[in-house]
Amino acid sequence: MIVSLDMSQMRRILWVDEKNLTAHIEAGITGVDLDEELAAFGVCTGHEPDSNEFSSLGGWVATRASGMKKNLYGNIEDLLVHVRFVTPKGVMEKDCQVPRMSTGPDIHHIIMGSEGTLGVITEVTLKVRPLPPCQKYGSVVFPSFEPGVHFVREVAKQRCAPASIRLMDNEQFKFGHALKAPSSSIWSSLMDSIKKFYVTRMKGFDQDKLAFATLLFEGTKEEVAAQEKRVYAIASQFGGLASGEDNGQRGYLMTYAIAYIRDIGLDYFVIAESFETSIPWDRVIDMCRNVKERLARECQERGVQYAPLATCRVTQAYDAGACVYFYFAFSYRGLSNPVKVYEEIESAARDEVMANGGSLSHHHGIGKIRKKWLRQTVSDTGIGLLKSMKEYIDPQNIFGNNNLL
Repeated sequence: MIVSLDMSQMRRILWVDEKNLTAHIEAGITGVDLDEELAAFGVCTGHEPDSNEFSSLGGWVATRASGMKKNLYGNIEDLLVHVRFVTPKGVMEKDCQVPRMSTGPDIHHIIMGSEGTLGVITEVTLKVRPLPPCQKYGSVVFPSFEPGVHFVREVAKQRCAPASIRLMDNEQFKFGHALKAPSSSIWSSLMDSIKKFYVTRMKGFDQDKLAFATLLFEGTKEEVAAQEKRVYAIASQFGGLASGEDNGQRGYLMTYAIAYIRDIGLDYFVIAESFETSIPWDRVIDMCRNVKERLARECQERGVQYAPLATCRVTQAYDAGACVYFYFAFSYRGLSNPVKVYEEIESAARDEVMANGGSLSHHHGIGKIRKKWLRQTVSDTGIGLLKSMKEYIDPQNIFGNNNLL
């Protein structure tokens, strides 16, 4: 017998503590609904994953999620204050809701990343922040991907990153530009032509090499202005040119459209998907190049008729490294088993990521697809520990979704 548990009706905000800036929420609520309902209290979590429209609060915790604005608000592990976890052995939770505890290994870090294998997350307390009075998009164009990476690294080093900073490679920039709606007026069209002339003719940027960064600043008007000044000054040190607020907003919001484009692609014999990793700064550029070359090579060897779309972006910046997100797509016309071909190509790309020093996953988690690499990632002893926890908490394998192990 298989039972599927639907958490979508457990979606209430149980309370908001305006003094301590925390909110206690049922775990089935989706990101979009959570944002809307917290806004009525004048607060937000700031957690904004690409999947915000569909993913739930409990899912964020169960997969150790990350959001586009993590630079300002943190990842889910930074936001989590308390969690109620129902297991076959009973309820697991801490006895108080405090900012930090030193009471042995943190049980929250057993729950986070458990991916539905140990129990059900029913209630979560998160940190919240007052809604920012000012929000402003921005963008920077660079002559190529390399100086763009060095720019993001320098921003991270100086710890002045805006709420979101995302660097697209040339392929992704051109893909996004192709999705841009035609100009609604002669004036807009003229201004676009002038900007293109300035960047490509006067500044000498090659359209087939340039990279593009989107920025999102949040805070008071004074904080945003000061941060803009500092970030754009760093960009200029690496040959970057400010490219406007509208371009920044369009690039930021394109993230939400990509999942829909992927589904539409199937109607045109195109398989498309994404995968991500985290990697030290000094390996970002080489890893991006090597993985894209590996994708192209694997497609060719498996009889894919046309060169694939292989593109990447740097999406989250840390002191010691970055998250890199890859998109790839290929035409499966003429392939007898396109799903098998996709799985083989994705697996080869993951091998390449890890051979270049990248992690198995930054925020997508393990699930079933990536678990064959988990032992390599966490060691034999780590696997033994995970199995021991599973055997104690869920000896009858009630939560038998077959993730992780």
